Amino acid sequence: MSPSSNQTRRQFLKRASLTGASLVATAGIPSKAFQEEETPKSWDLRAPKLETVRIGLIGVGQRGSWHVKTLLTLDGVAITAICDTDETVLNQAIAGVEEAGKPLPARFTGTPQAYKGLLERGDIDAVIISTPWRWHTPMCLDTMNAGKHCFIEVPAALTLDECWALVETSLKTRRHCMMLENVCYGRDELMVLNMVRLGIFGELTHGEGAYIHDLRWQMKEIDSSTGSWRTGWHTRRDANLYPTHGLGPIAQYMNINRGDRFDYLTSMSSPALGRAVYAKKTFPADHKRNLARYITGDMNSSLIKTKNGRTILVQHDTTTPRPYSRLNLISGTNGAFAGFPNRIALETEGDHHKWQTDMTELYQKYDHPLWKRLEKMAEANGGHGGMDFVMMWRLIYCLRNGEALDQDVFDAASWSAVTPLSEASVANRSNSQDFPDFTRGSWKERTPLGIIS
Repeated sequence: MSPSSNQTRRQFLKRASLTGASLVATAGIPSKAFQEEETPKSWDLRAPKLETVRIGLIGVGQRGSWHVKTLLTLDGVAITAICDTDETVLNQAIAGVEEAGKPLPARFTGTPQAYKGLLERGDIDAVIISTPWRWHTPMCLDTMNAGKHCFIEVPAALTLDECWALVETSLKTRRHCMMLENVCYGRDELMVLNMVRLGIFGELTHGEGAYIHDLRWQMKEIDSSTGSWRTGWHTRRDANLYPTHGLGPIAQYMNINRGDRFDYLTSMSSPALGRAVYAKKTFPADHKRNLARYITGDMNSSLIKTKNGRTILVQHDTTTPRPYSRLNLISGTNGAFAGFPNRIALETEGDHHKWQTDMTELYQKYDHPLWKRLEKMAEANGGHGGMDFVMMWRLIYCLRNGEALDQDVFDAASWSAVTPLSEASVANRSNSQDFPDFTRGSWKERTPLGIIS
């Protein structure tokens, strides 16, 4: 049973410490309960400034290799250690550092526990984790308990226990725990955030986010690469497996954890048909892809209600042959914006019964200051249209200047919690599931994310 929304920190930690088989009980969670007054009512972590951010990376495959390339373009960064169990990608990453004229980083490989040697080093301030999902929380907990900031790929956690573990450990160690939700740094998402802060849409009422991306081709990756482990999740959970790309920007528009928070969720899944059909067409009858039983609904639709009464639709479909979409819809009392393709309708401008699809004037008027500052560098360095570069630039900037991060551990926990809550709802005839309040009430007082430049 996972912690409920009204469960106290003391109750959770006591239960975790008594459950020997629990992941959190073996991953460095403090055994003594915190006193409530130890957590400030308005908690924004600001760590001491770092003139040079010394980085260690765990996992440098398809995703982690991009982080290496991006870090090498930034000032005030030193890659001091890299770990991967695959020596081929490890050697490629180290060669990339050498080709950039930088000092060779220490290398760690050999076993799944090799990363712990990296964490023992004293020349690392922050660690970037780009490994299969099941390793995210355990590695992040070990990183923070080793006294280092943790930057972790999405999703940050797979269970509510893991979400709580990340929150408690970040509070205890006073180390950053940021989920690397790059979509929050896309040009369109930043522009819409700017427009929301300027009140262009009036009072917000509803948002929609999604991860609709045909990834059936990953089923052909059998022994290595993302599909070799990601495909297996479609045989284990009937849930919204990957909610944060679409949800993260909507949460920021709505000031989630900073004036509002997720209250409860209801979820339903379509039949799970597409992967079995694809396997039958693609692999021999006796292939393990045909012998597997796929249970993740081809489309999962989860509906979230916030404490302030807003609604958010979050969809997940990586199986259906259809165009890519994150939806990125936000609507309010003065109109709406929707993505894929971009379009806007405002009551105060033109005919709001028709979508305006020419974004030229919109970009000129509302492009986010951060995007305008970094646009040329983002275009030059790439990474999902430049959002990867902007994200990495921004987090390094915050570490070097001792500023609070744009995404914190409360965001990592609440955005990731959609997966286990949707699983529970689907299994229970779509009955609603309560979100824990990972901020323990501080969401009412925390300052909304500002317009950063």
